[in-house]
This record gives sequence, C-alpha cells and structure tokens, in this order.
Amino acid sequence: MSKHRDDDEDDDHYKRSLYDLQVELVKLQRELIADGARVLVILEGRDGAGKDGTIKRLTEHMSPRETRVHAPGKPSSREDTEWYFQRFVPFLPAGEEFVVFNRSWYNRAGVERVMGFAKPKEVDAFFESVVPFEEMLIRDGIFLRKYYIDISKKEQKKRLKARRESPLKQWKISPIDEAAQKHWDDYSRARDEMFLRTSHAAAPWRIVKADVKKTARLELIRDLLASFSYKGKKKKLMRTDRKIVFPWSTDAESSLAR
Repeated sequence: MSKHRDDDEDDDHYKRSLYDLQVELVKLQRELIADGARVLVILEGRDGAGKDGTIKRLTEHMSPRETRVHAPGKPSSREDTEWYFQRFVPFLPAGEEFVVFNRSWYNRAGVERVMGFAKPKEVDAFFESVVPFEEMLIRDGIFLRKYYIDISKKEQKKRLKARRESPLKQWKISPIDEAAQKHWDDYSRARDEMFLRTSHAAAPWRIVKADVKKTARLELIRDLLASFSYKGKKKKLMRTDRKIVFPWSTDAESSLAR
C-alpha cells in the first residue's frame, strides 16, 4: 500500500472520528442549555501547541449563541490596577453558556512569569489565590475543565517556522513566539510548578500530548465528553487513549516534554 493511500485512510478516519465526536458535543450542549449549566474550559500550552486548531474543532458545530471563546490580550492600563482575577470575571459563563478560554489567568504562572511581565510577589499572590478562586467558582456551580497541551521542543520549532513562512498565519506571530525556544527550559520549570501548585481535586490539570495534532484534538474532545453525563451518550466513543490525555500527577511528570 502506498504512503499516499495510507495518508488518505488516516485522514478519512480522522474526519469520521471528528464528526462522531462533534455530534456528541452537540448532544451534550443541548442538555447543558436545557439545564441552564455553566461550563468553562481552560486551554493552556506552549506557543504553537495547537490551541487555536483544537478550539476550532471543538466549537465549530456548537450553538453560536451559547458558545464563546475568550483569548486574553495585553491588559489595559485600567486592568493593570485591578485585582488580577477581575479582568477575567466578565468573561465567565452565564447560564446555558459553554465558554473556552484560549489562555487564561494562568498567563501569570507562565508567560508573564517567564518574560518578566509580572513581579515575583505578584506570581506568589497568584499561587496563593488561584485554587481558592477556582473552588469558589465550582461551588457556585460552574463546570471547570483545565487542559494543558504539551509538545516537544523539536515540534514547537517546526511549527513556529511554518507559522513565520505562512502568509495566512502572520497574525499569530509575536515577540513572545520568538522567545519561546530561547526560554524553553524556563517555560518547562514554570509549567511544572504551575501543575504542582494548582492541580487540585476540584479542578485537576489534564495533559494532552500533542506532537500529532489530529490525534491530540480527537483525544482531548473524547476526554472532555467523558467528563460529563448526558442523555444518549455513546460511551464507546469516549475511550480516551491515556498515553495521549491523562491527569497530571507527580508520577506523570517524567512523560512531559523537556
């Protein structure tokens, strides 16, 4: 069998699997809307990890009225004077809403810390506050899911190069991207401490191994669906590959990209 035919079959399998999972997402959302539920999905990861592509597949067939994606930008001068979490509160889900944060308050534990945008005392204050803050949201009824998309240094280098060379992806290029490889080890240390201090029983971190983009997308959606109960759920579709998506633990640290 030729490689071209293998690739075609792999692509067909991906499309069929994605379709089946997106049907399940629609079924899930119908029930969430009927129940007036509030869902917040946080996606974090290194530059080039595939957050945008994952979010596109996750939300493309969901109800546009009840689905929102929030990607935090550079804070305004007013936001710089606010309580840190205040800038995110207006974007939290209301009843019936499914909200995805493409990066989140965890910017403070990652890029802001590594690039020196936050002072050490601000980072310390974040770590002291974030778990109680999330527990408060969950007690109030928000369904919170946290995913970290993990890629290797080699794969990141390849993707950032492709981004720079693509005329359709110029909007993604930033000085932060340029520093990603230089600060690889700094980001790794920041990531590890973030997991250690912010993965808690009410909202554990889930790691997604994403060097193979399409596989990562499918497995993340499977895992997300598996975490909810809803009518008509096809449980066979939720058999997540635990080599690809798994809950963070100290034992799992050795499998993270270094």
